[in-house]
Amino acid sequence: MSALSRPARVHTELRALLKLATPIIIAQLANTAMGFVDTVMAGRVSPHDLAAVALGNSLWVPVFLLMTGILLATTAKVAQRFGAGQESDIGALVRQGLWLGLAVGCGSAALLWNATPVLRLMDVDPSLIEPAMGYLRGVACGFPAVALYYVLRCYSDGLGHTRPSMVLSLCGLLLNIPLNYVLIYGKLGLPALGGVGCGWATGIVMWCMLLGMLWWVNWAPFYKPSQLFSRFDWPQWPVIRRLLSVGVPIGVSVFAESSIFAVIALLIGSLGATVVAGHQIALNFSSLIFMIPYSLGMAATVRVGQALGRGEPRNARFSAGVAMGTALGYACLSASLVLLLREQIAQIYTPDPAVIAIAATLMVYSALFQFSDAVQVTAAGALRGYQDTRATMLFTLFAYWGIGLPVGYGLGLADWFGEPSGPSGLWQGLIVGLTCAAVLLGIRLARSARRRIRAQSSSATVAAKAVQ
Repeated sequence: MSALSRPARVHTELRALLKLATPIIIAQLANTAMGFVDTVMAGRVSPHDLAAVALGNSLWVPVFLLMTGILLATTAKVAQRFGAGQESDIGALVRQGLWLGLAVGCGSAALLWNATPVLRLMDVDPSLIEPAMGYLRGVACGFPAVALYYVLRCYSDGLGHTRPSMVLSLCGLLLNIPLNYVLIYGKLGLPALGGVGCGWATGIVMWCMLLGMLWWVNWAPFYKPSQLFSRFDWPQWPVIRRLLSVGVPIGVSVFAESSIFAVIALLIGSLGATVVAGHQIALNFSSLIFMIPYSLGMAATVRVGQALGRGEPRNARFSAGVAMGTALGYACLSASLVLLLREQIAQIYTPDPAVIAIAATLMVYSALFQFSDAVQVTAAGALRGYQDTRATMLFTLFAYWGIGLPVGYGLGLADWFGEPSGPSGLWQGLIVGLTCAAVLLGIRLARSARRRIRAQSSSATVAAKAVQ
């Protein structure tokens, strides 16, 4: 690639990035669209059901992201081994990843099943607690399955084979819609569960996706060299510990960002169902469009990891730069569309004028943080390819919890900066936190890339002197 002109290199890398990222984008959009479908279908029942689903989402989505963030270490490690031509070592690694996935999946399910004290602690409207917990417990039953599915997905993505997750996510979305209809409205002789039915439908879909991925990985010839299912291995703590050393910082980083949105949703829960519903609409649509830069970050993990596995740190840096430029270009488009169509977007979710007004106001802030959000999530993805995750964790904790949340609380619910502005102030705090994270992670990525290039240059110099 180095013999090509710079525009040709950009074109070649962009094409490779998008070939890898497009199935991931479709898979992530399909997964997020399940939440969109839950929100829309629950909103058509009543604002009360919509608010219960919103509160349930505010708890299970951060836990899900923490869990899957831990398991993302599989992608980086598989990508480097694949790039280095060490396919025979991949199967043993992934088998240990499956044990880790089973443990964190069951643990996460137990947390969600017993989340009632969290809702009470946050002073949520008592009438919303029971339906929110019913929704959460339905989702929790699917968490062991989705954790195992995610390990297999990371394995496939690390090999550069992203099509299975796209197909299975689309199938899951198509299955989720009729299941929601049957369980929400009580069809086929079943009781009408309202918004609670969305949670049970999601749990069923998670198990179906795991079965589909197991079949695919076992059947497709592409996976045969890894010999994933050629033998049975008991848990091996040294391997699991290495996965955790990379994965836990990733999980904490993802959780640090997502939990701010959860905490804000819970803080807003005391302001009434209308405000909660408006916030949920803005947040749900923001999450939907966020999936594209998030997917570009996942693709950057693979591109950077495989380049480093081949011993090409300069190409790894170039791949990271192209990914960030692509994410910024997308942010320009998404921010413009959100600003222009915010009221029409809100009308998709609900016919309630009061809820539409609140959602449209908050979408202005959503449009503003598209740029910093795109930079920080793509930089974090590239840093995963470098397996440089601890600094990412520290930076995101500082940016989101040390700066973003206090500023948002001071603007929205306290009088630290004048008259409290409610949910608008909380979303302004999000912009501050995301911008801080984007700056810190961008600087860290540049330094990590330079360090790898210098290390290779030093090794080459030592080798040349040894030959002389």
